Amino acid sequence: MAAAPHIVMTAGPTHEPIDPVRYIANRSSGKQGFAIAAALSALGARVTLVAGPVTLDTPPGVTRIDVETAREMNAAVNTALPADAAVLVAAVADWRVEAVGQKIKKGAGGPPVLHLVENPDILASLARSAKRPRLLIGFAAETEHVIEHAQSKRFRKGCDWIVANDVSGDVMGGTDNTVHLVTADGIESWARMTKDAVAERLAVRIMDALGA
Repeated sequence: MAAAPHIVMTAGPTHEPIDPVRYIANRSSGKQGFAIAAALSALGARVTLVAGPVTLDTPPGVTRIDVETAREMNAAVNTALPADAAVLVAAVADWRVEAVGQKIKKGAGGPPVLHLVENPDILASLARSAKRPRLLIGFAAETEHVIEHAQSKRFRKGCDWIVANDVSGDVMGGTDNTVHLVTADGIESWARMTKDAVAERLAVRIMDALGA
């Protein structure tokens, strides 16, 4: 009997500290990523889920690694390799701040200047890695020109599939999603459905692609 495929996943936001009490974040709830992890595990995959700061329960059978920042997420993903597939759902902060050790105080000199530093690009670096999974899937959360941006991202990052969605409405934190699956074979636009239904449909496609 063939071994269960190992799939590494990311989900949720990252928090990038500004000082001990403030951070840069985004509205990602982690619900879609956790639903995909649950669906893959239910189909027999061995799932390692690297989760940003969320309050969701760990799906049955899934190995969970909690992280806070983009750099921690990048390190955890690389530690979890090798894998047959990687599904990077997390909304990773593109930038971090050169954090200070004490709380920044409001002063007469106006707002503080935050010096931004680029975070590691987990998807692009994994695509170039000697340990690249044979199926590499990224997600694209867009507010306009969703399909065009997703197509560009797939080529730019060097991944196999991009799952794109429009987050200008109530998707982040909501229960439903409308996604477009962008692959080398073209574009599939799926009807609006629950995030659990999206996860189940995508999980079947992933397992089929892996021959599992």
